[in-house]
Amino acid sequence: MEFIFFYTRFNGLLILLTLCSLCNFIQSPIETISLNYLKATSMAFGSPLNFHESTSTASVDFGRFIFNIPSAVFRPKSSGDIAILLSFLSASSSTTISVAARGAGHSIHGQAQAPDGIVIEMDSLPSTIQIHKSMDGEEGFSYADVSGGALWVELLEEGLKLGLAPRSWTDYLYLSIGGTLSNAGISGQTFKYGPQINNVLQLEVVTGKGEIVTCSPTRSAELFYAVLGGLGQFGIITKARILLQDAPQHVKWVRALYDDFKTFTEDQELLISQPEKVDYVEGFIVLNENSLHSSSMVFPDQLNFIPELQKNTSKVYYCIEFAVHEHKAEEINTEQVVEEITSKLRFLPSHMYSAKVSYYDFLNRVRMEEMSLREKGLWEVPHPWLNMFVPKSGIEEFKDLLLQSISKQDFEGPILLYPLLHDKWDMNTSVVLPELSPAAAGKAEERVIYVVGLLQSANPGRCTAACVSDLLKRQRHVAEIAAGNRIGAKQYLGRQPSPAQWRKHFGSKWDRFADRKSRFDPLGVLAPGQGIFVRTPSSSSFIQ
Repeated sequence: MEFIFFYTRFNGLLILLTLCSLCNFIQSPIETISLNYLKATSMAFGSPLNFHESTSTASVDFGRFIFNIPSAVFRPKSSGDIAILLSFLSASSSTTISVAARGAGHSIHGQAQAPDGIVIEMDSLPSTIQIHKSMDGEEGFSYADVSGGALWVELLEEGLKLGLAPRSWTDYLYLSIGGTLSNAGISGQTFKYGPQINNVLQLEVVTGKGEIVTCSPTRSAELFYAVLGGLGQFGIITKARILLQDAPQHVKWVRALYDDFKTFTEDQELLISQPEKVDYVEGFIVLNENSLHSSSMVFPDQLNFIPELQKNTSKVYYCIEFAVHEHKAEEINTEQVVEEITSKLRFLPSHMYSAKVSYYDFLNRVRMEEMSLREKGLWEVPHPWLNMFVPKSGIEEFKDLLLQSISKQDFEGPILLYPLLHDKWDMNTSVVLPELSPAAAGKAEERVIYVVGLLQSANPGRCTAACVSDLLKRQRHVAEIAAGNRIGAKQYLGRQPSPAQWRKHFGSKWDRFADRKSRFDPLGVLAPGQGIFVRTPSSSSFIQ
């Protein structure tokens, strides 16, 4: 009988564990005896690991076209539970079993799945939200300490009780905090405040080695920056300290229509150059009548939104939406601000629409669309999405490439297209953006990058499995061309088809990414669904 001794921290105590016959752990990953062994061994902590036999929810995600069944689903009650599990697995180099953390299950390409491995369902952690409001004269910032499995909408609701809210958002709020921080977290506020990963003060992370680490820009900084945008490769976020600010009471929400792409993008860039006036900027492409309905569904008074354009669905239109916040404590006439802003825009005459809504309703606007689609049975359908970061220099060419790849009349879903600023991203994090040329780096106007989101829904009544497969092939073709030297785009929230393609995706940042992997998850236990590293039964760690 082989004994492996190692130390781990649990509930603040240093405990010596003795693991018997660990090298025989899961010869075939689906053998339940191995899971039973984990359960029995964890009794030594007085906190038995909580595995579930049902794996159905963990084998599917929002994309609904990749299905990988795990051996087990793990529902931890604390960060310590996760640390125990990862300590067990990282202690043995003779097993290839891997682990994926699953938040709200909103991945598209199976990134939170673990074929024949273990899926950790993060919503089983206690959903704790503690708000710290900085008082007048008090040093420091307002912030919230939140569990990694909590949803952004929960943080919004708790923060608004004290008149506070995070600065940066995603369009859809029913996502886990740990999940979006593992990617980036972007929306119409990103041009002003940066992505969500730029608005984090501190994290609690369980590394692939089973170590619970509190990290920040000044404490275990390498792990902090690795995990942010790290695609789950270095650790599992169990707690986060999120920067807060005073929340506005209302939002003046404006939409304007265009029929010329160059004018559309130039006006978007004009808007993001005025962060002192504008608080949110997004845009989208209007292809057809379905696009009109889907894009207007969440806009107030939707029956009056661009009705004339429905008569001509062969033409492509573009829509800018922006917002100006209204704070109770500030004497700002939002109507006057909007009038000043729109006077400089060149939208189609008589095609500007505005509404005043509460801050909560504005941020939660996509929920209205979700409920409508659920009623029609069109929410839980395949979502072959493509998201790209495109440099300003290549945005028109990319737009043409994208439109050539889709059927304008049959397309269902929105196509987002709006600008961000490269300077608002901390490049110490693991996120990969398009690289700026030396010439562009010296020009503020060239440091613009665009987000393009092809958020397509595949209605099962019209699009079969073969149809979805064809859509994915087309998207892959677009992504590969766009990643070339002429456009220089980078994929966001995607999954590369091979480790070699991942190395190409990371480019000059690959060595740093791989080095961080070897430091924080040397056996490649974490996030197998991303397909970046392959775990092998060898102490020489993963295959790059």
